[in-house]
Order: sequence, then structure tokens, then C-alpha cells
Amino acid sequence: MLTKTRKITHLSKQAIIALHQNKFGETEKRLSEARRLLDKLREEMKDAGELGSGSLSAAYEEYAEGMILLKLEREGVYPSQEEIGVPSSAYILGLGDVVGELRRKALDSIRVQKTEDAERYLRWMEEIYNELMLVDEHVFALLGGLRRKCDLARRLVEITRGDVVMEARRRHLEASLKHLEKKVKTKAAAHSQR
Repeated sequence: MLTKTRKITHLSKQAIIALHQNKFGETEKRLSEARRLLDKLREEMKDAGELGSGSLSAAYEEYAEGMILLKLEREGVYPSQEEIGVPSSAYILGLGDVVGELRRKALDSIRVQKTEDAERYLRWMEEIYNELMLVDEHVFALLGGLRRKCDLARRLVEITRGDVVMEARRRHLEASLKHLEKKVKTKAAAHSQR
């Protein structure tokens, strides 16, 4: 069981890495394999009770993170918990981890000067954080790690917002300087013709 859950987690992490490299086919292949192993393991563990559900939680969480990120990247929408077939706890915790992956996507977008993409990733980060903060207080007590993930998400949203604002200002300044340079050259050319 532990070997299979580690394999599922590993496949899901590899899928997320492939997604950051825009290798969608590889991402889907790895997540499909993880899903197959999850289904098989769930069937094998159906009579294990609490032991079985606890052992699968990390694997479900990593898989949920990969599926949510893929659906956002591909279609711009969040998949439902039912759509990806994971327990609600794994969905919520996986969603919390998606924020960090979206920050990576935002920074990659800034690096290649795609500010609009970075703004979209930031918007998704904010949406996830806001939704997680609306979760009932008793859910925080039941889901170990959720409070920490929300605190981290808040920090990531704040610093990413700063990064996106700085990039937007830099691009605006660059455009203004080019406009000014063109204006000066035009005036200089007109002045030399006199």
C-alpha cells in the first residue's frame, strides 16, 4: 500500500512539473496513471476502514492538486471534487497547494514579459484563497494543515500581487520612455530641417 501511494504521489508531482514545462500530453499521461493506481488501491483498501482512508490522503491530495492545476491551465475553470473523484478533504487541501503552483506560473509569465498571464494566475490565487477562507471554522479543526496552507496562500498572494504590480509599472515606464524617445527624435529631426 505504501509503495503504491508513494508511486501515485510521485506521478502526480511529475505531472505538475510537466505542466510547468507546458507538456500537456505528459501531464495527462502521468495523471491518468496516478488515477488508475488510485482506483486500484481504493478497491484493494475498501475493507481496511480508517487505516485505508488515512493512507490514501496524501496521494489523493497530490493528485487533486495536479488535476485542478491542469483544468485551470487548459480550460480556465476549476474542476469539481466529483469530477476528479477525490474525497472533499483531499480536494480542499490540494486546492490550497495549487496557490503555490500558480505563483510559479505567475513568476514564469513575468520572466517572459507576459504580464496579462501573470495577472490571470494572480486572480486565480486570490479566488482560491478567498474561497478557502470562507470554509467553516470546524473544517480547519478537522483538516490538519489547512490553516497553515491558508496562511501560506495569503502570503503568496500578497507577494505575487507585488511582483505583478512591479512588472506592470516597469512595462508602463518602458513604454513611456520609448514614447518620449520617439517624440524627442521627431522634434530633433524637425528642428534640424529648419
